[in-house]
Parts: sequence; C-alpha cells; structure tokens
Amino acid sequence: MDSRSGHGAAVAAVVLVSWLCFAAAGVGAIGANWGTQASHPLPPETVVRMLKDNGFQKVKLFDAEEGTMNALRKSGLEVMVGIPNDLLLTMATSMKAAEKWVDTNVSSYLNDGVSIRYVAVGNEPFLETYNGTFLQTTFPAIRNIQGALIKAGLGNQVKVTCPLNADVYSSSTSKPSDGDFRTDIHDLMLTIVKFLSDNGGAFTVNIYPFISLYIDPNFPVDYAFFEGASSPIVDGSFTYTNMFDANHDTLIWALKKNGFENLPVIVGEIGWPTDGDRNANAQLAQRFNQGFMTHIASGRGTPMRPGPVDAYLFSLIDEDEKSIQPGNFERHWGIFTYDGLPKYQLNLGTSNSGGLVRARGVKYLEKKWCVLKPSVNLNDPKLADNVNYACSMADCTSLGYKTSCGMLDTRGNISYAFNNYFQKNDQDDVACGFQNLATTTGQDPSTGTCRFGIMIEVDSAFSWRLQGHGSNLLLILLLVLLQLFLSFS
Repeated sequence: MDSRSGHGAAVAAVVLVSWLCFAAAGVGAIGANWGTQASHPLPPETVVRMLKDNGFQKVKLFDAEEGTMNALRKSGLEVMVGIPNDLLLTMATSMKAAEKWVDTNVSSYLNDGVSIRYVAVGNEPFLETYNGTFLQTTFPAIRNIQGALIKAGLGNQVKVTCPLNADVYSSSTSKPSDGDFRTDIHDLMLTIVKFLSDNGGAFTVNIYPFISLYIDPNFPVDYAFFEGASSPIVDGSFTYTNMFDANHDTLIWALKKNGFENLPVIVGEIGWPTDGDRNANAQLAQRFNQGFMTHIASGRGTPMRPGPVDAYLFSLIDEDEKSIQPGNFERHWGIFTYDGLPKYQLNLGTSNSGGLVRARGVKYLEKKWCVLKPSVNLNDPKLADNVNYACSMADCTSLGYKTSCGMLDTRGNISYAFNNYFQKNDQDDVACGFQNLATTTGQDPSTGTCRFGIMIEVDSAFSWRLQGHGSNLLLILLLVLLQLFLSFS
C-alpha cells in the first residue's frame, strides 16, 4: 500500500466516523462556505481555528488559494475545493490542464494532510443572468476533472460535483411533484446528472428563500421560515410548511422523473444576509439559520428525502468586495462580521451549543475614525462628489432604507462613507482628506445597530495591499532581490 492510498484510507475512516456520529444524532455534518472576496481577509489560520472552535466539520471553498489550502492541513475539516467559472473553458478544452490542476490543487494537498472530499467544478454556471456563457464548457470540464482524478488514483476518494442554483429546476405549479429541470437546459442537466451518478458524485444545489422574498414583495414571509406557514402547500400526502422543503423536494422530483431518485444531494449554500435590504437583518438571519439548524437536527429531512441533510451554511464571514449587482445584501451573508465577531447567537447542534465563538487573536488598527468635520456646511458643493468617490471605492451597502445604518442623519451618512474608505485604506491620513471636509477622531461614532468599523491590522490584509498599492509591491520586490543577493553572496 503506497502512502497516498494509506492516507486515503485514513481520511475515509475519519469521514466515516464523523458521518456515523452525526447520522446517529440525526444531523448531516454541518459545513460553512468560506469566501475570500474581502479587502482585509482574516488570516487563513485564524479562520480555520474559528471553524473548529464553532464545531464545523467541513468547509466549502470557491477556489484553491494556496494560503487557504495550507491552513487546512491536518485540520480534520472535510474540504470541497472549487474551480472558478473563469477556468471552465481551460478545463474543458485541455485534459493536460485538468490533470495539472488536480495534481497541484488536489493530490499535493491530500498528501500534505488536507482532507479533500469534493471538487466543485464551477459555481452556479447555468444562472440565467449569465446568458449561456458556460453552457458549452461546464460538462466537458466536469468530465475532464473526473478523468484527471481517476488518472491520479483518486477516483474513489475525491468526487466531482457542480454547485447549481435552484433555478436549474422548477415546478409548473407550486407543487414539488410537478418539478422538472429547466426546459432550455433539460438535456444538459440529464447528461450531468447521469455522469455524477455513474461516478459516485453528488448533486449540489444552492437554495435561497431570502432571494424569493427579495424579488417578490408578495412572497409569503412566514413560508420562508420554519415555524409553520399560514398557507401550506399540500402535495398529495405531503404538506409543505416551508420553502426549503418544497424547493428541495422539487429537485428530488426532477431527479426521480428522470431515473435518478437516489442521487445524493448536497445543499451547497443556504443562509440569510444581515444588511443591505429591508428584509436583511440580524433578527431575521438568526430566525432563518436557527430554524434551519433545528429543522435538520430533527433528522426527518424532507418529505421526499428523509434522513440527515448534508448542508453548508452561507456564509462564514462577510466579504466587502463581492459584486453587489444582485443586491447590496451580497456583502453581508456572514454569520460573522469581517473581523470574526458573531452577529447573533446560533446553536449549530455541534460542540458549540453555547453559541458562536468569535475569532481569536484578531489584531486591529488604532481606535481612530474618519468623520465629517462639524464645521462643514451640508450645502458645500464638494460634498456630493467626495461621498460618491468614497462609496465607489469602499463599501456603503449598510446605508439605505431599513439597513443597519438607515437611521443615520445626513452627517452620519457622510461620516460612515468617509470612515469606510479611511479604514479600507488602512487609516492612511491621506485617506481622510476629502478636500479638507473630514477629520479623524478617537471617539467611536457607532450608534444603535450602525457599527463604524476599525480595520484589521495591515498584515492581515496582505493580499489586498499587493493589489492596491504599487509602492508596497515595489518594496516587496526589492526585499526578495535583497534576499537572493544575500543567499548567493
């Protein structure tokens, strides 16, 4: 038995024991999505410790960033590693590229103690908003990555999947039993589903009751949660009192109708944002996520798929550089803030039954904020352009109707924008200029639900600073050259 197969057996044993423990409790192992689209991400080691402190057993990634993967070594966390959509064409058209990707991002990390269980090929590639961009490349990429895994001797240990939005299926009525795959991609979906089934993979779906509420003001609010709906959906012998069960079972019916009713299903993303929209706040997020956890802890599963539910909460931490094209709430899905503070109490039904545990050892910059000068007249013609600039370069999604900072007056709104830009630029004095409209203060301007944050220390923001500051890049290049010179001298 070579070292790779020996390691595989060890990983399989750990996964099996974990699964048995949670199956006995009636709960599938709970995971979290770890996204890194943040200007100042927490150090990967801090995040891994936070995952373990909070009792998560697995983590879903959107790429295979080296720092993230290294931090997961010997962590005991089961990993779903991701291939971004912009790599699908390369993976689809070059078997050599797929093999290289697997060697670099799966085999090497497995040998180094990262418990990779799944490769997620793409992320919601069939969203209708993509206008078919990835329709031709997704399945060939899945096939090539599977082939590369088999060639690497990992075909039984690591499985491919493709996280899909719930818009790939629908019901012609409100009943799950009328569910089937979307007409325009029906044949493609069956090709993918058959391939996943033939290769022991799983169907991964992202389900978002919040989005239904966001796009339809007439959506029944109580149906989004888990306390019982006033107008449940009756489908034959089953009664659906919440959207999650109904949506999930619409997928199960779509699979069943096409001959794949036993294909494993993973809930790749499920959650509720806390800001950026009138229905996005900590109270509703706590209500939804705790309701979901309690619901799956029962072990009942859904009417069409009883038993443990395999799910990843979305998401672990807020990301202030996510695209807000879908809505301002996109940057606020985390159950933790950007600096690892719990937004609300949540019992995950694991070792953290006392509630969420904050990130340890987080280092902050000075207790200093940038605010509008009290002497500035609100009619100053320079104000509008400066606020617009601050918000275009930083994150103002907490400002707006019924958001966490929606109660601020005009001066408060301006100060919030200025401070966010100031913090994002590591409290650089120049970043609190705004044509002499702003000043720094040591008095925290936070009020009520509106938090004027202080940024994490510079070292934690290393990757962002490389992107944003050419002078730092030059300094690092000089240091590297100096080290090379010394090593050869």
